[in-house]
Amino acid sequence: MKRYLSILGSTGSIGTQTLDVVRKLNIKVCALAANSNINLLEEQIREFKPEIAAVFNVDAAKKLKASIADMPVKVVTGMDGLCEAASIKSADLIVNSVVGMVGLIPTLTAIKAKKDVALANKETLVVGGALVMDAARKNNVSIIPVDSEHSAIFQCLQGCPEKKSLKRLILTASGGPFFGKSFNELKNVTPQQALKHPNWNMGAKVTIDSATMMNKGLEIIEASWLFNMPASKISVVVHRESVVHSMIEYVDNSVIAQMGLPDMRIPIQYAVTFPQRFESPVSQLDLTEYGKLTFYKPDDKTFTCLRACKDAIKRGGLAPAAANGANEEAVKLFLNNKISFTQIGELVYSAMKNQIDVESIKSVNDIIKADNTARNFVLECAKDL
Repeated sequence: MKRYLSILGSTGSIGTQTLDVVRKLNIKVCALAANSNINLLEEQIREFKPEIAAVFNVDAAKKLKASIADMPVKVVTGMDGLCEAASIKSADLIVNSVVGMVGLIPTLTAIKAKKDVALANKETLVVGGALVMDAARKNNVSIIPVDSEHSAIFQCLQGCPEKKSLKRLILTASGGPFFGKSFNELKNVTPQQALKHPNWNMGAKVTIDSATMMNKGLEIIEASWLFNMPASKISVVVHRESVVHSMIEYVDNSVIAQMGLPDMRIPIQYAVTFPQRFESPVSQLDLTEYGKLTFYKPDDKTFTCLRACKDAIKRGGLAPAAANGANEEAVKLFLNNKISFTQIGELVYSAMKNQIDVESIKSVNDIIKADNTARNFVLECAKDL
């Protein structure tokens, strides 16, 4: 198929798997963007020959520019460079797979440039859902989900004739490496233990978010914006095998599920090729190899992050931005052995409650302010822990 991509976060887990799909389907890559992994980025540049390479880290950008001086590739840097890659004229689809709130402004930039967005950066909608979806409507731009859960719902909804027949969205969660553990059992777990996800191969931050179930809380907020559904009509079920990626329920209580092996290349390929389907690099699902599939209720008393996100979407306004910013900072502290695993959730919940202004978001600056306030709150609290 003829498609022209700009891939933001090309050296990360989603980015490298997107390039697997690109290789198989012979898709043109117009721009690549990374934070600081210039060794891998250089390999990607030499293979895919993009017009632009964006490196967020300024010092790393200088080194990359020197190492690819023999190539006709423009090297740009910082947020301006990321936005240039997100709005490059030759691309018709922007794959946003950067990690964290840094993905918000490039998403908005892509939308304003009237580019469709394949969105793997869930924080974009968590912190700025109202702004992003409004901009997408005004610019007649499609936001196609890449997350396995939201892709599953998106795929199931292709057979939904009208919104009024839809009763509920059901997000599945793997439960992470600590499923069934009590709060006390989690107090002393190490970053190394938390980084051992049972099913998925993901980056460090997303893997920790899965372990705390923050990931699922963020996905509730994201799903609410993506599919225009109130959080009260979005449920979570723990499904350890990660074969059922999510479900939708109709008013007649019929449930439609999307299933497949736990491999991100399926939802990535669907986002890149939508509405068409092609052969996948992923193996075929054989349910007889599993024998049985299990489903459990989530424990949001033990996993405080999940409860914090549920409360944040109920409060609305800047509360989700505060929860997200607090989590990003708390995860860094945990990975650096500055706080305990359970303190991540405690800090996220406290920061979310500390966000007094929950009025509607008027600008990106409102979001940035709430994010900074939450991060500083976490850093101050951590000093006393």
